[in-house]
This record gives sequence, C-alpha cells and structure tokens, in this order.
Amino acid sequence: MIPLSVAEIAVLTGGTVHSGQGALNGPVLNGPVLNGPVVTGPVVTDSREAVAGALFAALPGERVDGHDYAAVAAGKGAVAVLAARPLPEIGVPVIVVPDVVTALGLLARGVLDRLPGVIVVGITGSSGKTSTKDLTAQVVEHLGATVAPAGSLNNEIGLPLTVLRADQSTRYLVLEMSARGIGHIAYLCGIAPPKISAVLNVGRAHAGEFGSIEAVAKAKGELVEPLPSAADGGVAILNADDPNVAAMAARTSARVVTFSVAPVVGESVVGESVVGESVARDSVARDSVVGDSARPADVRAADISLDDLGRASFVLIIGGSRADVTLRLHGAHHVANALAAAAVASELGMGAADIAAALSGATARSKKRMELHETPDGIIVVNDAYNANPDSTRAAIEALAQISGHGQRRRGFAVLGYMAELGEIETESHVEAGRQAARSGATAVIAVGDGAAPVLDGARATAGWHGEAIAVPHPRAAVQALRDRLRPGDVVLVKASKAAGLWEVADGLLAEVDQ
Repeated sequence: MIPLSVAEIAVLTGGTVHSGQGALNGPVLNGPVLNGPVVTGPVVTDSREAVAGALFAALPGERVDGHDYAAVAAGKGAVAVLAARPLPEIGVPVIVVPDVVTALGLLARGVLDRLPGVIVVGITGSSGKTSTKDLTAQVVEHLGATVAPAGSLNNEIGLPLTVLRADQSTRYLVLEMSARGIGHIAYLCGIAPPKISAVLNVGRAHAGEFGSIEAVAKAKGELVEPLPSAADGGVAILNADDPNVAAMAARTSARVVTFSVAPVVGESVVGESVVGESVARDSVARDSVVGDSARPADVRAADISLDDLGRASFVLIIGGSRADVTLRLHGAHHVANALAAAAVASELGMGAADIAAALSGATARSKKRMELHETPDGIIVVNDAYNANPDSTRAAIEALAQISGHGQRRRGFAVLGYMAELGEIETESHVEAGRQAARSGATAVIAVGDGAAPVLDGARATAGWHGEAIAVPHPRAAVQALRDRLRPGDVVLVKASKAAGLWEVADGLLAEVDQ
C-alpha cells in the first residue's frame, strides 16, 4: 500500500483516532495532515500476518472477533488498528469506524484515487473467474507491474485487500468480482471502478440465492454498467457464446469486444468436438446474438485439440493475427478463459504472438482448481474441490472423460460432493452430475455425504453404465473406498463445493507423495 498516516486513513474511512487516552483531535482537512504513525506495510485481517508498519483490520467473524487479536497484531509490528470500538489496551492508535468492512472499501477507493495511472480490469462469471483472473494476470504482467488476488479474494473484504496492495509502481489491477445477490458487483465497482470488464458466463451458481437465471444475468451485468464510454476508453469484453452475456452489450456505453470458441463457417475446425458438450450447447445461439451478419467474434480459437491430460492447444485469432497456444491447464473449458484473458491483453496493446506465448507459459496459480498430481505408481488425482456448481462440475467431468479416454485409456473415478446454494434445482443438479459422470465412462461414482446422494440416482439411471455407485459419509471414507479399488494408471476427479471439504480426499491420496 502507499504510505498513509493514521490521520489520513481516518479521513478516508470517516473514522476517529483513539489512543490509550481516548479520542484524539481530528486532522485539519484544509491544512497540513497531522504527524503520527505512518502505515508503510500491508493491510491485514489475520494477526498472524502482521509485520512492521502494517495496518490491522479487526473484522468480526462467525467464530472469532478480530478485536480480540489486535494486541497480537500490534506486538508483531502493526502500527495502527482499524476497529469498530476503542481498544485502549493495545498501545497503538486505533481508528474507530462504524463498520470495518465498509471502511476497508472506503480506504481502498481512497488509495486507488491517489493512483490515477492504474488501469483496473474486472472479471466476473458464474464459473471460471479465478482461473481467468490468474491467466489474465500472468499475461498482463508482461506489460507492467500487476496486482491480482491470490485465490478467490473476490468479495467485499477480499477485493479491497487486493486493491490496497497497489502502490506507485502498479500499472494494472486485475480483480475478480463475485456476487451473492443483486447490487454486490455494483458495490465492488464503486470501490475499484473498472476500465475493462470481462464477463465470462451466466450459469446456475448460487441459483438458490438469486432465484432465476435472469437475476444472475442482472447481477453479473453490473460489471459493464459503470464502464467509461467508448470515447473515454471503456471496454466490455463479452462471451459471444452465451446469449445472456452477449445481451449485456445493451447495458454499457463502452466499446464491446467479443470472444468465442465456436467454429466459424468455412474455417478449419480440427478437433471441434473436444470443446465439450457444455461449449457446444452454449454456442448454438452465437450467430443470433452476435448480429444479423453472423460477424465472427473479435477474439477466437480455431483448431482446438486436447492431449491425453486434457490440455488444450488451439490457434488464437485476434483480428487478422493468428498465433499458436498450448495451455498447461487441464480441461477444455480453459480455452474460453484463455480467450477472455487474450482479449484483455489485446486491449492493453499486447500483440497476438506475445499473448500466445504468455498463455502457453501460464500455470495454475490458485490451488484446488483442476490441480493435477500423479502418484509414484501412476495414479492421477485431479483436485477441483475448491468450489462447485452445475456448470463447473460438468466441465470437470468432461476433463475426466478426456483424461481417461472415456474409460478406454484409463479407469476413471468421479468423487462428487454436495453443490451448495442451488435452491429448487439442487436435487436435479446432483442427479444430472451423476448422469454426466456415468456418461464419462467412470468405473465408479462416489458420492460423499448425504447432500450428494442424488448423484448416485443419476448414475444408476444412466442406460448402458455398468460402473459402481458408492455412497460414503465423509472424505476419510472416500479415501478408504478409493484405496480399496485404485490401481496404477487410474484417474480420480474430486469435485464439490468448498463447504464439503473434499480436498481432504485428494490430500489423503497424495499423502505418501508429500512425505
């Protein structure tokens, strides 16, 4: 973060500075800023991460209250605390605000306003946000100093903390923005107004909270609404293969740039079938949403193929330029993510050849997202257990099918857990996941926990499937079930919502590798 005095932080957050003797006189807004401690380190919410010069934000939590750990942060070098109440016992200034989360947003916006040269890139979608953010950051880094979140810091806490990592050297902020309801992305855009926004897809994630696909589209489209006009450099990057996303062009005055994995009539389509049934389904309506002339998307992929580990190769097409890309990421769904990242980089002035080279060198930075490991005896474990919704689960199962050769090259095991926040479509979504797993040629489908039980109903009802349907109560039981069945060369997919904790299955299978 840029250096700020405690008094300056109080002004930006609307807070009052307290010491052991009570509230201090506020700073004079039209005069010199009061001297005092200066925050020169990071803003942290975990006292264990406090270092010299840090600002500790005392967040209330479901299990612990950050205020109880403020003294620990101060002892580790934090020079000030952002809190909801005075803490006279800790020995450093406390900036007392009505709400710490709101204050973090205000502080982030204040810091960003002092960095006018920073270009903010916002990314959202029902699935693929984190992977696309990671790809985009790794490409854009070739143009200049870039700040992006680690993992999925994409809400009203994580996004401001990411913004607050920016300083005078930063040129690009690549931010992931999530929504649990209408207005959430608009709020995040108020903290970090984007100049370039990319919307990946509108799916059934959080269907139980939003209530309808239309509501999801309304929420995701909030990312393009605050963009500057085309004349002022605003750019909306939209997935032409998703009608709900393509329709967002009407919600912005920014210039619209489209991307698509759908083949263009008359163009070479070697390997078009490998993009998966999800892409094929979503691409059907592309011509009707791009325009009456069926104009090809601005950024496209041609000649898509996958290797035996599900890694995609394709020709990147940007305008009249073409360049070969070979991704290191696993799963055909990453082609669309890579195109979105390419579109961002192109708008920032990067050439197609350089973009292709950067994409080909990009790795999976965020853990538990299509993370592939191999045991010494050749068992492949695909850990995609960080989160799940119907669309991301379908994409993961398609990757399992590719890696296993639909059961012909390797035996496949689909370990599926509960998908949260699906509301009325919960049961049917789990049943459909079971069908997909069976159609992938899986040797066994393992449902972990009561919430995932309908997965087995779907698998058993799939005509022609003769695999094993196994119900287990928890991840440890899944590990044992797998150990009783696995043999060298098999592949295991682990997929569930974060709350299910299914990464314990992958960790259990890989425990011997890490020792």
